[in-house]
Amino acid sequence: MTAIIKPTESELEILNILWEKGPCTVREVHEVLEQNKDAGYTTTLKLMQIMHEKSLLLRDASSKSHIYTANVSQQKTQGQLVKRMIDNVFNGSASQLVMQALGHHQTNKAELEEIKKYLEEIERLQSK
Repeated sequence: MTAIIKPTESELEILNILWEKGPCTVREVHEVLEQNKDAGYTTTLKLMQIMHEKSLLLRDASSKSHIYTANVSQQKTQGQLVKRMIDNVFNGSASQLVMQALGHHQTNKAELEEIKKYLEEIERLQSK
């Protein structure tokens, strides 16, 4: 059975930093968080410790500054969050989610081409 990943909004912010930058100290994560919000260092530290206890993060304590790494994949986490959103917000309708996203987001030509290619690939796989 696949474990359900349920990060809070703050935990997701930290995971996004670690997915983008790779292994980081609390200080490095905190510096990125501070760019967009007023966050105390001890709050960041405590949140990352809780995330480690919840197995969302791995911690390497072999040096003075502990190094944290995401213990959940970005793709798996995004997939579970989107599935939960489709089920809970859009009554199971993926098309409603897509229409809302495209209707409320400025989509550029490259993004539209990527979406078209993805849809064509899904159709190809389903016709087999």
